[in-house]
Amino acid sequence: MKARRHGTIFALCVLAALAAPALAQTQKRTPPPVPPPPAANPDDGKADIAYGAFQRGMFLTALAEADKRAQQNDPAAMTLLGELYAQGLGVPRDDAKAADWYKQAAAHGDRDAMFALAMFNLEGRAGPRNPDEAARLLAAAAKLGHAPAAYDLGLLYLQGQQFPQDFARAAELFRQAADAGNPEAQYALATMIMEGRGVPKDVNEATRLMGLASVAGNVDAMVEYAIAEFNGKGIEKDEAAAAKRFLIAARRGSAIAQDRLARILMAGRGVPADATEAVKWHLIAKAGGASDPELDVFAGKQTQQVRDAAEKAANKWLSTAAPRS
Repeated sequence: MKARRHGTIFALCVLAALAAPALAQTQKRTPPPVPPPPAANPDDGKADIAYGAFQRGMFLTALAEADKRAQQNDPAAMTLLGELYAQGLGVPRDDAKAADWYKQAAAHGDRDAMFALAMFNLEGRAGPRNPDEAARLLAAAAKLGHAPAAYDLGLLYLQGQQFPQDFARAAELFRQAADAGNPEAQYALATMIMEGRGVPKDVNEATRLMGLASVAGNVDAMVEYAIAEFNGKGIEKDEAAAAKRFLIAARRGSAIAQDRLARILMAGRGVPADATEAVKWHLIAKAGGASDPELDVFAGKQTQQVRDAAEKAANKWLSTAAPRS
């Protein structure tokens, strides 16, 4: 009887930890790389030549065609030239030339160029870092409907950088970007709504946004949405669907998802119990920084054969998996 009672208490502890939220810190984010060029105007055959060549990897053709259009004060062509020089595609990388083309395009009102130039100012490319100028450019691009710029500007308001901290303004900008389909903004807005920061707390809306970001591939959102599915919080309870989502996020390198997946496999909730797989994912999660004393105990109780098989599988996965950025 004692052994059975101990197992029941242990299982309850496992499930309690599995149900706990794991909201990531939206504040910590490396500025994204210079964006790809905007889609070509379908009504402009000449523009299609330059952008079509770029998309097919014909960078010298793209360079020549964009240069022709740039001479006619075409801001999109100027932005494309900036991108070619920024990435060193078809030409040696030249941040000074890239910045010059971005500046010309931005002066003509191109929002993609404004965003790219903001990233240059944040990263210190083609000159000293200038966060204030970056913030100004982000605000200008966001005003013109650039979703990534609105998201990055929202982060500045969230952190209180270059602007006084303003959760309501941050949420407003995240909403703008989220409505345009930006998954990072969807996730950031969801965390604010879940916590009631700057906006009314609404679990159902937060979960909906997490779902959108999850479908778009945001790994942190996948984890949060899987937890919501497992608990039936803001969405219908579905442990099997949660297990599948944890597996996707685990394979993409989320240590939190790896730990939750290990617990699911140990408990047999949503998927059949599998001690070897549970220990494997536990070892992978530990390597990624997600320690779990309960799973340590569970692993220690397995046979040597199970532990050896799990360790072999974990080492194989760790040796081939790309690190999560």
